[in-house]
Amino acid sequence: MPGMILSSRDSFDDAYRKFKRQCDRNLIVTEVRARQYFETPTEIRKKLKIANRKKILKKLYMLRRYESRL
Repeated sequence: MPGMILSSRDSFDDAYRKFKRQCDRNLIVTEVRARQYFETPTEIRKKLKIANRKKILKKLYMLRRYESRL
């Protein structure tokens, strides 16, 4: 959990920027959004299958692009 120690010289804007940066580094917002709704195991498997397919198609595209330059 991000925490901050502020001095009397820090403005609100600076403190807010530091806090947002810490939240981004710790992936807090991403994790909260992922946990916001319950996903059934079927949905999780479906998303993984789609992601794997995208990854394979991307590799295939890059390979064909590389071969066409030869």
